[in-house]
Amino acid sequence: MHPNQIFRPKDDQLAPMFVREIGFAALFAATPDGPRVAHAPVLLGDDNATLRFHISRGNALAKHIDGGTLLAVVQGPDAYVSANWYAAADKMVPTWNYVAIEMEGEVRKLDDAGLVAMLDDLSALHEARIGENPPWTRTKMEPALFGKMTGAIIGFEMRITAWRPTLKLSQNKSPDERERVAAGIEATGHGALAHLIRQLGGARESA
Repeated sequence: MHPNQIFRPKDDQLAPMFVREIGFAALFAATPDGPRVAHAPVLLGDDNATLRFHISRGNALAKHIDGGTLLAVVQGPDAYVSANWYAAADKMVPTWNYVAIEMEGEVRKLDDAGLVAMLDDLSALHEARIGENPPWTRTKMEPALFGKMTGAIIGFEMRITAWRPTLKLSQNKSPDERERVAAGIEATGHGALAHLIRQLGGARESA
């Protein structure tokens, strides 16, 4: 998390919105073998208090995280910011604008029913997003094959105890400078980040 508070979102629902829309996280934990990370689709609970996910039984985190603490990071859009885009380029340095949502919490292993329910929820969510009609469901699979495949993964739920979002969108710059940055980022093919800078980057004036 960036230490400058100006890069914290003022809207408490903004970070959960990013987590839901992106739906994929890097999961970090300390293990006896050293720090390890897994990458997995995630499901944020309706109350923004839990995060469910599954990983392979062979994953380096699988046998260590039940009952432990996990850090989940969801990355949003990011892009390089050239110092040439500022009015006083000789007094500035390049930087990076980005969106990153950190969530920390205690983890528990899901039982078999909890794992299947999580997989059902995950597929239902994303099948609806891509507009499949009828959507894929596990009823299309042979039960024995589904059971074999789910036997190769483990489901977990993290009870979120801390949210640490960073939306670094040039909020520490003037409106004119932010527009120059947004235009430069847009020209380099990062339209989503440019839109966020224009829509959310005015924290300094509204604070």
